[in-house]
Amino acid sequence: MHYLYIYVAIALVVMTLYLRRQRRIHNTHSAELRQAVQSGLVEPPSLHPVVDPSRCMGSGACVKACPESALGVVNGKAVLVNAAACIGHGACMAACPVESIKLVFGTEKRGIDIPNVTPQFETNVPGIFIAGELGGMGLIRKAAEQGRQAMDCIRKKKGGKAEFDVFIVGCGPAGLSAGLSAIHHQMKYKLIEQEDSLGGSVYHYPRQKIAMTAPVELDLIGKVKFNEVHKEALLAFWQDVVRKTSLSIAFRERMESIEREDGHFLVRTNRGSYRANTVLLAMGRRGTPRKLEVPGEESAKVAYRLADPAQYVGQSVLVVGGGDSALEAAIALSREKDTDVTLSYRSAAFSRVKQKNRMQLEQQEKAGRIRVLLNSTVSTIQERHVDIEHDGVVQRFPNDVVLVCAGGVLPTPLLQQIGIQFDTKFGTA
Repeated sequence: MHYLYIYVAIALVVMTLYLRRQRRIHNTHSAELRQAVQSGLVEPPSLHPVVDPSRCMGSGACVKACPESALGVVNGKAVLVNAAACIGHGACMAACPVESIKLVFGTEKRGIDIPNVTPQFETNVPGIFIAGELGGMGLIRKAAEQGRQAMDCIRKKKGGKAEFDVFIVGCGPAGLSAGLSAIHHQMKYKLIEQEDSLGGSVYHYPRQKIAMTAPVELDLIGKVKFNEVHKEALLAFWQDVVRKTSLSIAFRERMESIEREDGHFLVRTNRGSYRANTVLLAMGRRGTPRKLEVPGEESAKVAYRLADPAQYVGQSVLVVGGGDSALEAAIALSREKDTDVTLSYRSAAFSRVKQKNRMQLEQQEKAGRIRVLLNSTVSTIQERHVDIEHDGVVQRFPNDVVLVCAGGVLPTPLLQQIGIQFDTKFGTA
């Protein structure tokens, strides 16, 4: 009987500790969810998990597996507490011990356009193929596999006397893999990337973000085994692959149109025109960076993403935009020594931004580290200064760098002009 009391006491202690832990987890994740709702950040950008509450046991395995900290456990069930951060990694679905998670596109309120493609990755326009993120595949490993598989289908197409066998648009996981396959199959190819770096969406991940958790098969390279590789290591690996294989990539070249011409395709870019027998669209869903359309924007000092805040130490930087990416860039820059930071936004207030970013911006502004100009627009960009219209008055500021964080123009309208058909997904696979 004495031992029974001891066992009961131990069980009560364990149960009490467990319940306290569950309450703490619930409170933390509930607060994150409330903050997301208050900020209006409840719509996932693309592929994302949906949890079946009737099956979920609240183990938290999916929460631990999510590199973006997008999931949480509320009232004993897994929920998407930070939807805006989810990139469709899919690690949560694989980690769930009871298979209560499925990955879907869109929500009941906001649909997402996904192009129609065959199992061979060909669109309804014969000769135009889609692989990777644009086709709805957010997983890096799967996108790379799709690039390789699509090229295996493309190489089997006969005929065509164009300059290139295939024109590949985008240098993310799918485009890189497709380029390697083109070399492997001895095909004449052209691979373009609108930005100045490879990696696609991966390049924009936060530092030390886990990018891949599973092996991938690449032509010329073979099976590459990854185990929770971070962004930096994955980008370094890809750069090494490009160097070893002499993969040819045309950076800062943007596709502008595709037309059918005499049995092949005429692809126009901001640098020229090319003729190809087939086209593989492997770009992401981020789209083309939205521009300010002001004099001087074509200057080399204008950028559309922040790679490393440290590179702007001691310089005068103008950040343009009012979303989380703009605030986060301005905050990061303001923490660098002797960096003069100005944040310009056309509206009277920041809406739909994370409360944490809003608070940090206010702190840096009060500390004199950031100059915030609401109700302002950029008028001109000059070599050593910028002109900004603020509350109806044009002011001139010394400037070395302009960072435009104004979102992107999605590729959907351009592809629809080509004739590619889309399905709108409202929370379906």
